[in-house]
Amino acid sequence: MAPALEPIVGRYMTLTLAGRDCRIYFEEAGAGIPLLCLHTAGADGRQFRHLMCDPAVTDHWRVVAFDLPWHGKSNPPVGWQDEEYRLTTESYVEATMAVAEALSLERPVVMGCSMGGRIVLELAHRHGAALGGVIGLEGADHQQPWYDTTWLHRPDVHGGEVGAALVSGLVAPQSPDEFRWETLWAYMQSGPGVFKGDLYFYREDSDFRDRVAQIDTALCPVHLLTGEYDFSCTPEDTVRTAAAIPGAEAVVMRELGHFPMSENPEQFRRYILPVLERLRSVRA
Repeated sequence: MAPALEPIVGRYMTLTLAGRDCRIYFEEAGAGIPLLCLHTAGADGRQFRHLMCDPAVTDHWRVVAFDLPWHGKSNPPVGWQDEEYRLTTESYVEATMAVAEALSLERPVVMGCSMGGRIVLELAHRHGAALGGVIGLEGADHQQPWYDTTWLHRPDVHGGEVGAALVSGLVAPQSPDEFRWETLWAYMQSGPGVFKGDLYFYREDSDFRDRVAQIDTALCPVHLLTGEYDFSCTPEDTVRTAAAIPGAEAVVMRELGHFPMSENPEQFRRYILPVLERLRSVRA
C-alpha cells in the first residue's frame, strides 16, 4: 500500500534571540494568508497538525507552527545546562516576531492557545499594525494560578508525567480518547523544567489587564475562543477580557476544553472555520 503522506513540511532555521543563536523547528502546510500558530506551555507545534491537514483551512491559509526554543524539536541555546529556563513576555514576543520576519510572513494572523492565547494580546497591543489579526484560544489577560509549580522540576518526579496529569482534567469529556492521549503525550515528552519555565510567564510575567483596552481592533481584529470545560482560562476570564477590548469578539466553545485544536479537531473546526473566513474576507 502507498503511504498516506500528510501535506505538512518541517524545516529548521537558526535565529538570533536575546543575542544567542537558537535552532528553531517549524512546520507548515497550505498557501495563502499566513496563519502563525503558537503552542501551549510545555508542548510543541504538533498540536496544530490537524489544522494543517484540513483543506478547508490550507486552501486559503499558509499555516505555520514553530516550536519555541527548549520545546519539541527546537534546541535550547548553547549553555542551557548552566541556567534555569524561564519564558518571559519579552522573549516570547521577540521569538514570535522573529519567526514571522524570518519566514517573510506579511501581516500574519497569529493564533495561540493557553499561554499562546495570552501573548497574542500583547502582540496585538505592541505590533497590531504588522498583524492581520489575532486569535486567542483559551486566552485572557490574566488568571489566578490554580497549580503548584514546585512539582514540575524535581529529580524524584517524572516531570512529563506530572505535567500531563496536571493538565489532563482540562480536556473536555467529549473529546475522543485518541486525541486526548495524543495531546497528553506531548506533555509527557516535555524537557526537564520546560513546563515550569513556561508557567513563569503565565503566572508571573503576563498580567496584561492594564493595556488590553488600548488594542485597536480596527487595525488588528481580536477573536477569543474558549472551551466550556476550561477551568484554567475559564469562559468568564475570556468574556471579561473581550469586554475590556473595544471591538473584540468572544465565543465559548461547547464540548471543548483547554486544547481545542488537538483534543477534538472536528468540534474545533466548527468554531475556527467561521473566524478564519471572517478574517479572510476582511483581508480581501
